[in-house]
Amino acid sequence: MNNFDHLNKKDLSEQDIATKFVMPAIQRAGWNLLTQVSEQKPISKGRIIANGKVIKRGEIKKPDIVLFYQKNFPLAVIEVKDNNHSIASGIQQALDYAQILDAPFAYSTNGDGFLEHDLLTGKQRDLAIDELPTSQELFARYKIHKKIDSQHEKILQTPYYQGNLERSPRYYQQVAINRTINAIIENQNRIMLVMATGTGKTFVASQIIWRLWKSGIKKRILFLADRNILVDQTMTNDFKQFGSAMCKLTTKYGAIEQKQNDNIALGIDKKTKEVNKAYEIYLGLYQAISGNEEDRDIYKQFSPDFFDLIIIDECHRGSAKDDSNWREILNYFSKATHIGLTATPKETKDVSNIDYFGEPIYSYSLKQGIEDGFLAPYKVMRIFLDKDIGGYRPAIEDRDRNGNQIEDKIYDSKDFDRKIVLTKRTPIVAKEITRFLKKTNRFNKTIVFCVDIEHAERMTQALINENADLVAKNPKYIMQITGDNIQGKNELDNFIDVEKTHPAIVTTSKLLTTGVDVQTCKLIVLDANINSATEFKQIIGRGTRIREDLGKTHFTIMDFRRATDLFLDKNFDGDPIKIKDVNQGEDFDDKDFYNLDDFDNNPNNFENLELQNQKPILKKPQQDFDFTNQNAPAEKIYVDNVEVKIIYKQTQFLDENQKLITGSFKDYSKSKILKKYQSLDGFIKDWNAQEKKSEIISELENQGVNFNELQNEIGEISQDFDYFDLILHIAFGKNKILTRQQRVQNIKQKNYFAKYSEKAKKVLEALLEKYADQGILAIENIDILTIKPFPTIGKPIEIIDEFGGKEAYLMAVRELEREIYQEINL
Repeated sequence: MNNFDHLNKKDLSEQDIATKFVMPAIQRAGWNLLTQVSEQKPISKGRIIANGKVIKRGEIKKPDIVLFYQKNFPLAVIEVKDNNHSIASGIQQALDYAQILDAPFAYSTNGDGFLEHDLLTGKQRDLAIDELPTSQELFARYKIHKKIDSQHEKILQTPYYQGNLERSPRYYQQVAINRTINAIIENQNRIMLVMATGTGKTFVASQIIWRLWKSGIKKRILFLADRNILVDQTMTNDFKQFGSAMCKLTTKYGAIEQKQNDNIALGIDKKTKEVNKAYEIYLGLYQAISGNEEDRDIYKQFSPDFFDLIIIDECHRGSAKDDSNWREILNYFSKATHIGLTATPKETKDVSNIDYFGEPIYSYSLKQGIEDGFLAPYKVMRIFLDKDIGGYRPAIEDRDRNGNQIEDKIYDSKDFDRKIVLTKRTPIVAKEITRFLKKTNRFNKTIVFCVDIEHAERMTQALINENADLVAKNPKYIMQITGDNIQGKNELDNFIDVEKTHPAIVTTSKLLTTGVDVQTCKLIVLDANINSATEFKQIIGRGTRIREDLGKTHFTIMDFRRATDLFLDKNFDGDPIKIKDVNQGEDFDDKDFYNLDDFDNNPNNFENLELQNQKPILKKPQQDFDFTNQNAPAEKIYVDNVEVKIIYKQTQFLDENQKLITGSFKDYSKSKILKKYQSLDGFIKDWNAQEKKSEIISELENQGVNFNELQNEIGEISQDFDYFDLILHIAFGKNKILTRQQRVQNIKQKNYFAKYSEKAKKVLEALLEKYADQGILAIENIDILTIKPFPTIGKPIEIIDEFGGKEAYLMAVRELEREIYQEINL
């Protein structure tokens, strides 16, 4: 019997039930409240809602109680309801959270007992309040069902690396790590994780390696990446805990741009080319290990069974193809467990990650990341140029810049800057980019993707001309970062560095599509023809990082080539779909290879990716692509006297379900408001009854209504309108609405403050001025008393005491609000 039997449970809140009945039951079952129990801890951050300079978060995921076997190994979720509900009423919520967290047990309770749902067997049972199983009981049931022996149990009991408490795995990272560990326990040797760019794939890899290495299950590990900078960043950041057990495999080729770093141990002697086999964790480039003509097949210095585990970063690249040099490495070490990491699995009728690794054991999509608030939402601006839409057919008198007649055909956006250059087109694009940056922030990190190197050169010049004032102050304000531009590539680190303002704008072609982590990138410009959903998703990933501390909460995609049509591709943010198994030696149609991955098979080519302006000639399977001079691109046609202009602009935005909506934001917002308020009278009644108007605004914002976007669409005058008046205008068609300043003047004319003391009167007058300047949300926040001009009136506690205490102060604010909205002007 507990100490609360005399209480009427029906009068207790949900939190009271949890505190007085559920937590004691958990403790009596032997769970350690400090290390094994999490109560009301958010597992997501909530979708970012950007309303001008005010950034809010949407609804967060917050299970009532989570029970852990050990840190980051959740065993059960408990959903608590008040005693007016049945014991079983919370089971669906508990199941939803249990599935999200990969917990094998779910419980619902109202304080009288528990309903248990075993997700391993699918069975349910009722339990008394004192019959909650212990952690040992649940773990034993889990082990029996999963057939875990004592050797593999050691992996489950090996903790995560906890060197940096701020980097404890997020819930989806925890699931990815645990599912991988479980797959290895179940003797699965080919594993794939699909995680959106910016969600911490490398961190997940480091934790997987740590647990397997520390438990002794996997003793020698190889981590493969496709960029030199990625290997170095991984070693100095996410993998730093491996210390002296770790080295980098490199050759003359892999060390071309290798910076001197005493903290990075090299696993190959540069002179003798001999591999040092004394290390346990090896990181390397595909190219460095497979080598070039001078350093061929260095990986064969290892015995085929040397490595127990190989992790392949960006596995959609070379390892997806049966005939690639990179696949040769994996085939050589075929006895090892292979784990593929990618944001964009390669699935066509000819190339399949699934064919090699199997179905992903876990996927965490861009949509999920945005909904959870771990990835930045975006807005799409589509700009349509007349020649891109209608095409360009040369007039009979048209000549190129050399005076030659131009072939009579229709050229479209796929031809521009690749076959034919309308030289007046690029300055139009540069002017529109600059116009947008001037409207937002000219030092927002911006990446402009171009057709090829020559196009990037012209775009750089056009942008410099549009931004000559800032370039005059610092020539590195705009830089070209392409495979042939040494000066530009030397600035890549500065562009990535969140503390460096220069360069602010970079032009590129292929070099920045993948692997470059520009955390503060706020604008991605697409002026290239992108036909691959894989490449498109990688490019979009350059903007998805969030850095709230640096003001990066969302980003914009500016599209000049209709590349964002790929958002409609069913494979863009869905689970990868295996299209066809390809048997070795089968002939295949080459049309699906015309994208970035055409360059994967040549290990010497990747660092100079952009030097290839023409697609390679494809050969039969089992042969590398040919990059000889016979494939040199045909000379471009330059036309200088053809005018190009913008004929249409289209804005797309994400709704509350992360779906891109095209059209008027005003119409979209109207539909959302009317869905909640069917009549004007109903809205006004609710507005007047609500003590804090901010709650109404927040609820509408959570439904996708962005008042800042509304003001931008309606026009500059709307900046002076109250949210209340904006709603009256867009949803209920009221045109005779008042500005905030007019509402303030109406109050002042009534001598409203006469009943207050002089000091209280000054406070309310200052609140009114804040309302006129910033709106209703400002005055509802009591923290406003800490900023000017209130400190000149008194300290916050003194101001509150002047009204007779906090409740009296808040009552005065509510009365002031009633006066503000008394003049509805209908």
